[in-house]
Amino acid sequence: MDTITIPRKITKGEELVVISRKMYEEYLELRKFVPVVKMTNAERHEWRKAKKEYERGEYLTLDEFKRELEITHTSKSYQRT
Repeated sequence: MDTITIPRKITKGEELVVISRKMYEEYLELRKFVPVVKMTNAERHEWRKAKKEYERGEYLTLDEFKRELEITHTSKSYQRT
């Protein structure tokens, strides 16, 4: 998706983004199925925290996450017998 950001100096403090009509219409269609929901303050706090962790490289790839689940599942299976 190509976007153009118009500097705030030109728009008197407000940042604008230009997208094609087709992309805008697709966005409007999508909004019918996926409602826009405002985050609570707690959710916003957790989002910022997660974003900082990601930027520091503190995350698992999908493969790493799957391995962690397998290890946890396997170790719990052995404990039950």
